[in-house]
Amino acid sequence: MTAEPVAARVHAALDRLAGTRSALGIALSGGGDSIALMHLAHGWGGARLMAATVDHGLRPGSAEEAQAAGQAAAALGIPHETLRWTRRDGGNLMAAAREARLRLLADWAGRNGLSAVLLGHTLDDQAETLLMRLNRGAGVDGLSAMAPAREALGVFWLRPLLEVGRAELRQWLAARGLGWADDPSNENEGFERVRVRKTIAALDLPMRQLAQSAANLAMAREALCDFASRVAEGAQSRAGSLALPLDAFRAAPLEIRRRLLVAGLRFVSCAAYPPRREAVLHALAALEAGGRLTLEGVIAEPGGGFLRLVREPAAAARSPAAEGADAIWDRRWQVAGLRAGQQVRALGHAPLPGLDWRGAGLTRDEAASSPGIWAGERLVAAPALRPVPDYGAKPLRGLPEFRALLYTH
Repeated sequence: MTAEPVAARVHAALDRLAGTRSALGIALSGGGDSIALMHLAHGWGGARLMAATVDHGLRPGSAEEAQAAGQAAAALGIPHETLRWTRRDGGNLMAAAREARLRLLADWAGRNGLSAVLLGHTLDDQAETLLMRLNRGAGVDGLSAMAPAREALGVFWLRPLLEVGRAELRQWLAARGLGWADDPSNENEGFERVRVRKTIAALDLPMRQLAQSAANLAMAREALCDFASRVAEGAQSRAGSLALPLDAFRAAPLEIRRRLLVAGLRFVSCAAYPPRREAVLHALAALEAGGRLTLEGVIAEPGGGFLRLVREPAAAARSPAAEGADAIWDRRWQVAGLRAGQQVRALGHAPLPGLDWRGAGLTRDEAASSPGIWAGERLVAAPALRPVPDYGAKPLRGLPEFRALLYTH
C-alpha cells in the first residue's frame, strides 16, 4: 500500500470517507499538508469544494498567510473564506485555539451547507500524537489512533491523509511545482508537538510503525466499547435520567464500569468532556460500597436493581434561564410554547408538594431538576410532570445518544 502513488491512496480514502457527499469543506492553513489535501481533493473531483482558513491572529504575518491560502484556493476555482478568532485571556492558549478553530469551521460549514470538512492530519500526526499522549499517561482511549471520520459540533470531520507521510506530501507538491507556507511555530520548541517531532527525528523512530501501534490500540478500544455496550443492555432512560442494570454493572471489570459511568455522567449532564479519571475511580469505589454520591452535577445511586444517574437539582438550578418559543434549557431539554415574559428554569423542590411528581413516575430529584415554566416567580407549568395544553417538554437525549457516548472519546 505504501508504494502506491500518493494520489491513489488519498483518492481511495476519499472514496471511502466522502464518496456519497456532494459538498465538502477543506480546512486550509496554507501549510504543506493542507495545500496538498486541497489539490488532491480537487483532483479527486467527487464533490463541490469550499475552503476556509482560520486566522488566530497569534503572530505577525498570519493575515498575509491566510490571504495567500485564499489565493491558492482561488487558483483552483475553490471559494475561500478567512475566519478570524478573537482571543480571550486566560486558560490554555493552544487548547483554546484548537477549540475555536473547530467551532469557527463548524459554523462556516453550517452556513454553506457542508456536511463534512476535510482535515489535513497525516501519518506523522498519528505517530506524534501517540507519543505526546504516552507522555501524559493516557489510557487506551487517548492512545488510540485519530479516527478517519468523526462527528462533532454537527459536522463530520474527515481525515483522508492518515496513511500518507508528511514528507511524501511535500515531495508530491514539489514534483508539481506547488508551493506552501512553512509555519515558523513549527520550529518553536516551546510547543510539545515540536519537541516530540524533533525527538522522533533524532532517534530515527519509524513513523509508520508508531502509527500502526495507535491503530492497534484503536482496535482494542473498539472491543472495550463493544463490551461496555453489551453490559449496558437493559439500560433505561426517562426524563433525561439513566438507569444501568446494577448486577451486570457490578460484575463487569473495573475498566468497563469506568466507561459506563463516564458515559452515563456525560449523558445526564451533557458535559462536553469526561470527568477526571481519579474522580471517576473514587466514585466507583464509593458505589461499590453501596453509597450515593454526586459528581459532575449528577447524582449516582444504586438501588432497586439499577444504578440510577439523575441530574442534581442544585446543578439544574444553576443552569441559565432559557426563553423563546423552542427553548433549549440546561443543554438537556427542549421546551416549546413559551410566551413573552416566560422563562424555563429548574422546577426545584419548593413546588413539589402541590404537584403529583410520583404519578409522573419520577423520583423527587428527577422532578426537581426537570424544567419549570415561570413568569417571574410564578410557576406557570411543569410540563415534564403533567401535560399542559400549548406547552411541551422533551429530553434531548435518549438511549441511542447514551450508546453513542460509549464510543466517543
